Amino acid sequence: MDSVSQELSERKKQILKAIIDAHIAGGEPVGSKYLVESKQIACSSATIRNEMAELEAMGYLEQPHASAGRVPSERGYRFYVDSLIEHYAMTAREISQINELLQQKMAELDQILLTASKVASNLTNYTGFAVRPKAQKVSVRRFDAVYLDERTLILVLVLSNDQVKTKTLRADGEAPLTQTVTDQLAAALNEHLHDLCANEITLPIMIALEESMGSRHDVVSPVIKAIYEVLNELEDSSLKVSGVDRLLQYPEFSSPDKMKQLLGAIEKPDDLLSIVSAPDEITEHRPNVIIGSESTVQVMDHSALVYIPIIKDGKNLGTIGVLGPSRMDYAKVLATLEEISGNISSILEDNDHRPGEKRLTDGSNNGG
Repeated sequence: MDSVSQELSERKKQILKAIIDAHIAGGEPVGSKYLVESKQIACSSATIRNEMAELEAMGYLEQPHASAGRVPSERGYRFYVDSLIEHYAMTAREISQINELLQQKMAELDQILLTASKVASNLTNYTGFAVRPKAQKVSVRRFDAVYLDERTLILVLVLSNDQVKTKTLRADGEAPLTQTVTDQLAAALNEHLHDLCANEITLPIMIALEESMGSRHDVVSPVIKAIYEVLNELEDSSLKVSGVDRLLQYPEFSSPDKMKQLLGAIEKPDDLLSIVSAPDEITEHRPNVIIGSESTVQVMDHSALVYIPIIKDGKNLGTIGVLGPSRMDYAKVLATLEEISGNISSILEDNDHRPGEKRLTDGSNNGG
């Protein structure tokens, strides 16, 4: 980008920034008259027109109509994001909203990411999203079972990636559950299924597990089903989206065809996931900006993706971001995502140091 910067004089940079700022705010083409009247550029209207014409010839601006002003091109937005953008100072109210919504007593990563996507959408007025990465070869390091009543127990799975999942299970056999049966189940699971991935839990192993439970072999089937659900869930990346309706207020997405295409990309998110999913091992904790045709997703024309990975101990725990028009308020979006990701990092550190809670929980209390 240094060589590109040398192509633009300081005056051209000022004019380009002023045009992009105005277009982000209003969505309309920007003319030389506006720049003169706003007193942002200390030179004549003729000089500004000449500079705008040169910026257009260089590919930083476009003129949608012969008599209209200019709008930024993708190249213009890219230069703006990389070289011209000013730091957005978040207000105390915005920071407080992030703190209040994310500082939850719960420790479930899925819920933290989903809440983060909602906060990002609310604060930026674009569509927020959260991605949980695919987990590779996850096994159960330890099983615990908590007796609740004669029909209900909680199955706790401590996974090999240090995450925890819980499932609330109901026993429908004739005999009631007891504390003794619950303890026996936990011991049998740790004996037979310890450190096994989903594809390693074979029929002979399940038969051996049932035999070890004796007359209470009836509890094994719902437990095995729950274990498969947990491990198979982790094999797929998941995309959670918040505030899709917010895009309707932008002309770029107002046509039914455009909105239908975008919803299709969200409902079948493989392409989006391939873009925003960071590697399992990652060290760079910084936002990424993808503008228009820089994306491999065809419907991303006139759109932009901004996202940031959530990193803990060099591991990618997920990604949060926003989707909006190319003329999005990049300064505010970048500041918001950095503040949210920093807040999440603090939550994860607090969870690690909280007495009696040494692991990050990734799961919810789901009925089985």
